[in-house]
Amino acid sequence: MNPPILERDPSDPQKQKKEGVNPLLKLVLELGPLMVFFFANARGGWLVQKFPALAEFGGPIFVATGLFMAATAIALIASWLLMRTLPIMPMVSGVVVFIFGALTLYLQDDIFIKMKPTIVNTLFGGVLLGGLYFGKSLLGYVFDSAFSLDAEGWRKLTFRWGLFFLFLALANEVVWRNFSTDAWVTFKVWGIMPITLLFTFSQMPLILRHSLEDKTGKEEKAGK
Repeated sequence: MNPPILERDPSDPQKQKKEGVNPLLKLVLELGPLMVFFFANARGGWLVQKFPALAEFGGPIFVATGLFMAATAIALIASWLLMRTLPIMPMVSGVVVFIFGALTLYLQDDIFIKMKPTIVNTLFGGVLLGGLYFGKSLLGYVFDSAFSLDAEGWRKLTFRWGLFFLFLALANEVVWRNFSTDAWVTFKVWGIMPITLLFTFSQMPLILRHSLEDKTGKEEKAGK
């Protein structure tokens, strides 16, 4: 059986609600927690001076972890209120943040929050490649896709993203195990995002070649 072609009914109220959300606001909800994490780690001492209660968390990385968890919760709640749904990736990532963040704070060991990107990216990479093994292209579900591709396009794109997630997991392991905590935080915030954007844009030729909407448009023009 061929992988599903994911198309959304334009009259779907959930889709209409998502499309009605300002793209800049969606970007803030996605990147906001990471910015909080970076700022809190860099200015942890200053934050403790201004808000002494934060000293209960411990050092800067622990203050950053606590605020990261709070910011993630706020972002998820705001997303739900705006769209009445939670995309799979932010939801799964949020759950892992809460679990590994809680372990980090309780045990006062930052290894758990450092392993969080490894766990999340390995999970998504494994799911995507495992789905292909069983003949299913699951990328559209993971990304809550708004575009439609043919079966071959979904297979190729799913395979590429599966490998890319595993690459991100490996990169995280290399950085946190070989560099300082500050270097890891900087890489997590300012390194992963540009790499991901560059990879995403590099997939546009494949998406355009296998887009059903593009093919439909060409067929309509040819019919005229």
